[in-house]
Amino acid sequence: MADAAQTPDGAPRRVVRLDATQLRVLAHPLRARILASLRTAGPATASMLGERLGESSGQTSYHLRALARVGLVQELADRGNRRDRWWESAHDMTSWSAEDFLDDPDAAAAEDWLVGFATHTYARRASEWLERRRDAPVEWVAAADMSDFALRLTPDGLSELNRKLLAVLQEALDHQATAEDEDAEPCVVILQSFPDPGALPADA
Repeated sequence: MADAAQTPDGAPRRVVRLDATQLRVLAHPLRARILASLRTAGPATASMLGERLGESSGQTSYHLRALARVGLVQELADRGNRRDRWWESAHDMTSWSAEDFLDDPDAAAAEDWLVGFATHTYARRASEWLERRRDAPVEWVAAADMSDFALRLTPDGLSELNRKLLAVLQEALDHQATAEDEDAEPCVVILQSFPDPGALPADA
């Protein structure tokens, strides 16, 4: 994931590049969901997160503290009290590179899990869109896209392609529609690129 420079209101975009400890802590289904919820739905108490995610407040409270210990979430000191603590994500985006953890088996296993969890989440979200698109406004059906391209590339070629695609996406992040735009809806763009020996015949 590439770092993006600014939020829609012009503030610096907070990006965390995970270290091995943070990666191992985040590689847990409820912790990953908690962090995602705080980023998408905003600050919350443990009880509010329990309601959002269908979990007990005891569970969300325990995992919030684990995330806080490695700096992924933080308490809002000017909101709530000792019994009703409010939490927010400490960053807007998460970044890491798999090659950073190849010599650390525990971190590499955590990275495998986290990427797998994200991949299953992507597939679920795509399936949910397919289920509801027949009832969606026609302009959204026309605007949405699901495409794949089979290419023959070198590692440098794939890296360069990703760099260019990520630059386009970062520009879109910095110039996205505001909440005041009545025609705007939350959207997701999923970028996946990897060697796939079966994508092309050997002599292509």
